[in-house]
Amino acid sequence: MLFLSALLLLVAFLVGSVPIGHALLTRAGVDVRLNNAHNLGVENVLRRVGPGLAVASASLDFLKGFLAVLMASSLQQPDLTVLAALAAYLGHLNPPRALFGNTRPRGRGNLVLLGTLAALPVTGAVPFWAALLPVLVYAGVVGYWGFVSSATLSALLAFTLATLLIPVGVPARLAALGLLVTAAWRFKENLGRILDGTEPRFGDEVPLAGKRNDEVVAAFMIHPMTLENFWSAQRFAWLRPLVERGVVSEASVRQMAERLRPMKVGELRGIRTVDGKAIRCYLLSSPLLPDVFRDQPELATQRAIEGARLAHELGAEVFGLGAFWSVVGNKGVDVQAAVPEITITNGGAYTSGTIKAAIPGILQHFQETGRDLKAATAGIVGANGVVAFGIARTIAPQVGRLIMIGRDMERLERSAATLRRANKDTEIVTTTSYDTLNEADLIFTATSDPNPVIFPQHVKPGAWIFDEGRPADVDQSVEKVPGVRIIPGGVVRPPGGMTSNIDLQFGEGAVPACLAETLIIAATGEHNRKSLGPQTLSENINFFVEQADKLGFTVVD
Repeated sequence: MLFLSALLLLVAFLVGSVPIGHALLTRAGVDVRLNNAHNLGVENVLRRVGPGLAVASASLDFLKGFLAVLMASSLQQPDLTVLAALAAYLGHLNPPRALFGNTRPRGRGNLVLLGTLAALPVTGAVPFWAALLPVLVYAGVVGYWGFVSSATLSALLAFTLATLLIPVGVPARLAALGLLVTAAWRFKENLGRILDGTEPRFGDEVPLAGKRNDEVVAAFMIHPMTLENFWSAQRFAWLRPLVERGVVSEASVRQMAERLRPMKVGELRGIRTVDGKAIRCYLLSSPLLPDVFRDQPELATQRAIEGARLAHELGAEVFGLGAFWSVVGNKGVDVQAAVPEITITNGGAYTSGTIKAAIPGILQHFQETGRDLKAATAGIVGANGVVAFGIARTIAPQVGRLIMIGRDMERLERSAATLRRANKDTEIVTTTSYDTLNEADLIFTATSDPNPVIFPQHVKPGAWIFDEGRPADVDQSVEKVPGVRIIPGGVVRPPGGMTSNIDLQFGEGAVPACLAETLIIAATGEHNRKSLGPQTLSENINFFVEQADKLGFTVVD
């Protein structure tokens, strides 16, 4: 009897795992890579493939659950029958690849659950009311709150409690609990998105790449700069008091963050270009802190690749790499090679373009305060880098003295020699010390250092600082220096009334230029303009500057 029971449970698992819906959609010519655990569900399949295939696919899932339980009832053991419901659900969520290949991803499995619930009273395993109760709870929660994941968990909790009131054995009650635990694990990301405010409600249309002409979808990868940023995601906020009270160590939180795969933590809405196209942008995060990018570049690259795959699954057409993500995997080249299905960009072209666009305005405002540029000293921090050297080349003809600060003196001198030949009237000084920076009236900084590099002792009163560093190169304490003005570089305001559930820390309605480049690529469809690798083409810089102006993006200066 034990062998036969185990065999029936195995059969229930295999019946539940048969990818009938997958096969049906594939035969209909639907790209199943765009129908996945993030945008599957009867309502979304209905929008994508129409009522015929959607109803057929849903009916087949229902029958899988029903038949799996019905076959297990042949031994007339209620406990075994309820266990078969769990086996069928597990099979649906985890189909054996050895038998069916890579048929994932799977949807929520609610139709399979409904099929098992329908079969249980038919077989006599549970009373009718015990199977009806979770259905009513599900309908009530969906109708009141709108979140399918919460409704499913509420329904399974009701079923688990119902088994305590009916004459079934411990195995059946454990099976009901197993259904609840399995569903909770399946919906863990959905629950996190509910906390973060990014989970769609029942009836909300989930965007799919190329599905609508008036809306495009992009995704952008962010990460916390500090643990303070880590708490900003509501799904992690509960950890903060535990760390502050010493119950959980910061080291443990950091280790946990390194193990977390990319997740959707935010969403930008309300962006609409001048020509009327809506842009929705998902904010994804694998919460690696800055030191991890330096110490574990392979892990960072792997997480970026996983983020690109998630972005594709969510229906995004373009995936942008922000902050330290922009330098992983050979500045995005390796990420694009691993995930060719979606366009990857590190945002370098438009970042350079915003600097080019912002500097004239900054210099003009500086002169309007009554100061003479030709008598001014400008400091360039991070001058060994491409961005900072580009700034130096732009302002060298306009100031009387230029201080170039970097880590590699030999490279600095080569760069300075180039500038001296073109700007014979400008005194150009090179140094690796920040001490000379307090002589500068204007400071332009663009380093990749994860920590601030400019402090009050480096800044004289009244200096203007253009901070292109991400994270910021200028320590907050510099704000206390009298008359100092700090201007964040590479900040763009998208068109329309942008809203976000997460603070990007660039000011209200503003985003970094690398994110803006992601949005512009999505809006224009010019995927060949993506920025990858260390080189940035001048024609692409000009393209983004021109398109940003046409679409309504404005540089914050």
